[in-house]
Amino acid sequence: MKIRKAVIPAAGLGTRVLPATKAIPKEMLPLADKPTIQYVIEEAVASGIEHVIIVTSRTKRAIEDHFDESPELRAALEKKGDRAKLDMLERIESMAQISFTRQPRARGLGHAILMAKDLVGNEPFGVLLGDDLVMNPDGTPCLRQLMEAHERYGGCVLAAMEVPSEQTRLYGVFDLWPEGDVDEYTHRVRDLVEKPQPEVAPSHLAVIGRYVLTPDIFAALEQTEPGAGGEIQLTDGIRALRGKEPIFAYEFAGTRYDTGDPVGYLTTSLAFALQRPDLAPGVIAYLKTLRLD
Repeated sequence: MKIRKAVIPAAGLGTRVLPATKAIPKEMLPLADKPTIQYVIEEAVASGIEHVIIVTSRTKRAIEDHFDESPELRAALEKKGDRAKLDMLERIESMAQISFTRQPRARGLGHAILMAKDLVGNEPFGVLLGDDLVMNPDGTPCLRQLMEAHERYGGCVLAAMEVPSEQTRLYGVFDLWPEGDVDEYTHRVRDLVEKPQPEVAPSHLAVIGRYVLTPDIFAALEQTEPGAGGEIQLTDGIRALRGKEPIFAYEFAGTRYDTGDPVGYLTTSLAFALQRPDLAPGVIAYLKTLRLD
């Protein structure tokens, strides 16, 4: 079945980048001159997604406003005759069908996905986490790569990235079946281990924030007991599907950036600015003035 829908969980408080997120949703923090969540939706649309479902909370109204029509702004730009910015506004407001649903209180990533159940329906769907951005300017978007693997093999497909041994304790890590390689990039998953110490990590392949999931995940999440902090974890829901359908780790092509902490956010913004022909010359000129020794 063609994957038409994608879910973006955006209900978190963004405590790792306070105080910037005290009054502004972390998803609206700009990278260069665009909000982070716009890059995520652009990846979904470039992957062939037609309907984007954003899970928000009561403090995230700015996200809805960003993708809504802006008559006053449009009128001001028309008065100035600024055709370029009018075209940009049109792209933002019409890039996809976008629906919003609320997560009443923070109960974990799995619970956030569960809030999208009625909008997703009985079909496979993508998930994109806003903290993770994947740059692949000359190739296929990360989500599209997972979608193509799902089209070939079915089941759930999770984005996989190789990490150094000392970093396994920062990620969910794949436990792969021996002799379980389906192709060069796709591996059958036996289990997922959350943040293992290096000496017990089952592999160096870590889960990052891109998924293709089947609708069976909703029943699994409904049966998943809350863990630490009373949260329902997506990883636990996926683990519950083992033995019922295949789960694959897919080593995507591209560079992953983590915007979830101040250093990651700043370096990601710099990397994305350097990819922009209109911004890169000024940024490079400034960087050349710095003494970093």
